[in-house]
Amino acid sequence: MYSIRPVPKHYAWGSHSCLQRVFHLDETEQPLAEMWFSGHEQSPSTVIVDGEPRLLTQMIAEQPLTMVGSRSSSEFGPVLPYLFKLISATEPLSLQVHPVAFQARAGFNEENREGIPLDAPERSFKDINEKSEMVVALEPFLAAVGFSTRAFALKNLELLHLPVAQRMVEALNSAALRSEDESFADADALMPIAATVWSPSRKRLFRAFHAAITAEPMNAEELLADLRRAREQVEHARNDLAFDFAIRAASAFPGDVSSLALLMMNPVSLQEGESVFLPTGTPHAYIYGTAAEIMTNSDNVLRAGLTVKHKDITNVLQCLDCRTSTPVDPSNAQIATMLMRNLAFYKPDVSEYMLAYGQVDVQHEPWPVINSLARHYDSLIRQISGRTPFPHAGPRVVVCTQGSVKVRSEQDTVVLRQGQAVFVPASDGWAYVEAVSDGEGDPQGKYLVASTPF
Repeated sequence: MYSIRPVPKHYAWGSHSCLQRVFHLDETEQPLAEMWFSGHEQSPSTVIVDGEPRLLTQMIAEQPLTMVGSRSSSEFGPVLPYLFKLISATEPLSLQVHPVAFQARAGFNEENREGIPLDAPERSFKDINEKSEMVVALEPFLAAVGFSTRAFALKNLELLHLPVAQRMVEALNSAALRSEDESFADADALMPIAATVWSPSRKRLFRAFHAAITAEPMNAEELLADLRRAREQVEHARNDLAFDFAIRAASAFPGDVSSLALLMMNPVSLQEGESVFLPTGTPHAYIYGTAAEIMTNSDNVLRAGLTVKHKDITNVLQCLDCRTSTPVDPSNAQIATMLMRNLAFYKPDVSEYMLAYGQVDVQHEPWPVINSLARHYDSLIRQISGRTPFPHAGPRVVVCTQGSVKVRSEQDTVVLRQGQAVFVPASDGWAYVEAVSDGEGDPQGKYLVASTPF
């Protein structure tokens, strides 16, 4: 095992205290938004080898079978196939989507042909990889994820007096075929080629979303006043939450009309241990909270609004998944095999990554998070006691988020305190996490394990 150091990311929406507390960093005026455990070429983590720092990317390139194993190397090449982060947001961050593989390759190559440097602020595609991601809440976490139903969107938007909101209502009620409705020609011209086989409902959602993200900035006080007035008429908690998100976004980004798009989307409120998976093309915006985030090894972000960074409206619309959907909980499919006495697994339907979130306790007290998830999933839960190994020979990152934990593998044993982490290479074989019971650390500890699926 190798000690691994995360890469800090300072963005305006980050926290002034949360990640600093976890990683025992001095609080400064500069917010800390993300800590990357990364094998990405543009921001690689360092690992400590014989007392010396080495880039994780270099180690994997030199020893792919040792570091990531034969299965991962065969499928993804000599790279870490996932990017693992801890994130903390005190303000809403950008309304965005992520591309599928062919869109990422095309966009990356096009920006290369245009001579846009990889670190340029106007660059959208940083690599050729598609990007899906998953979030597991470490504290209460709020997000808008994917399009809700047309009825939900109309119920929210019809309460507003703003011209853009009424334009969105018109779009959601519009004719389906381009040739039959010239009033949305500007939106229809930006639909991807695949739209020729889209259902009418998908075209309507596209038109309404287009209206929100292409609208000119407006008077900030007028926007907020109409949102607050409309919220007072809301009767259901889910609609109220959607308005709460829109108001937070409009307050953080004064006059940005793209905040109205949140009224079309699923409002998600996660408690500790709850999760959501975001397939490629899913529109989303994180609103508030602290979470673990894992994704394919990609930094491709296409922003539509709610940001001071570069917006790429054309590519957002080309990559946008306009189907209505229910937020995907990656625990749902096999929850009976994913919850153990003090450990929860999160395995979305991807080949690159999964997460585990656990607690160790010398006194063997039950973890309240597991009890909460057990109540949530009712009869599907099976409680399994005993050690929980990660038996597959793949690359793993273990980070202690609270207290102390002991990480054992076939080759090594390491005690981690809060904020410390190790990279467990494939060559270490099985590994498991247990309580520190010899007085070296706290009797309780929480930890996360990022890995390829087993």
